[in-house]
Amino acid sequence: MESIDLLVLRTTRDWLATGHRVLLATVARTWGSSPRPVGSMMALRSDGRVAGSVSGGCIEDDLIHRYTTAYGGPGMPDGQPQLVRYGVSADEAHRFGLPCGGTLELVLEFAPALAHLDQLLACLGRGSLVRRDLNLRSGEASLCATSTPELFSFDGQRMLSTLGPGYRLLLIGGGALAEYLATMALFNGFNVSLCDPRPEYTAGWAIAGVNVLPGMPDDVVRAFAADIRSAIVAVSHDPKLDDLALLEALHSPAFYIGAIGSRRNSQLRRERLIEHFGESETSLQRLHGPIGIYIGSKTPAEIAVSVMAEILAAKNDVTLPGAVNVSQAKEAEQLARSL
Repeated sequence: MESIDLLVLRTTRDWLATGHRVLLATVARTWGSSPRPVGSMMALRSDGRVAGSVSGGCIEDDLIHRYTTAYGGPGMPDGQPQLVRYGVSADEAHRFGLPCGGTLELVLEFAPALAHLDQLLACLGRGSLVRRDLNLRSGEASLCATSTPELFSFDGQRMLSTLGPGYRLLLIGGGALAEYLATMALFNGFNVSLCDPRPEYTAGWAIAGVNVLPGMPDDVVRAFAADIRSAIVAVSHDPKLDDLALLEALHSPAFYIGAIGSRRNSQLRRERLIEHFGESETSLQRLHGPIGIYIGSKTPAEIAVSVMAEILAAKNDVTLPGAVNVSQAKEAEQLARSL
């Protein structure tokens, strides 16, 4: 499953290529609570079909009424991009399903250029990071390759967004947990790869859409060339596979690196990496273990939910409270039982 941004862009391009009129809407600014973050996109076809989302649904309904002929409206206009605001008053916020005090602005692009989208999708398909610059005054949109992801920005006249490459997850080790985790990552728009040199774990792999990579994990991690949109998780339970892979991962810019294991096994792993491989407490701060957030998980499916939640928190730059840290939560639980 591809990311929602890529899906919207690809759908917009495909609709334009088949002769449809298309509006591309982007959440440009928000005040207060908002259902979708800035940069979120939605494509609206002239017959009312929609891809993506800019809110919980009510704003999409209003856009369909205002900018298509599906409900007898005036049809989709031509011309320069427009700025439209929703939720200025409490009544309007309630009408459009926005949280109390929520307001958002959308940039509406009418009939974005097909050649521009072809070029953008070709760059994303090559794994390039691209900055898109839209000038609302001129209506011109330009693309520029970049090596540094930048936060979405909009100053009222110029909208800058960094797009692609997609988020990736590399799993070290097969088994039930890896299957559940791969499934959840795919549904969250990650490109998922699996490495396990043990044929008994890969022969029966049943999750479609996962790249099964041959070789030893440390070599695969090196070839994987993790970037800041990559996560690497070791779930093999075998130090011979996990340790060397984690060493390679720790010297990459991956945004999340973790390994399955109990508190004792996680501590022993840290001691091995320091004693035998020259790591330090400082360098191991990036290593998550035990992985996941504390939800009392017992089954592989529940553990996968907790791990995916922690990965998504790291992806979204959310600092989790200590209460959901597995080690801290279990220590507090043991203390409570002893009282």
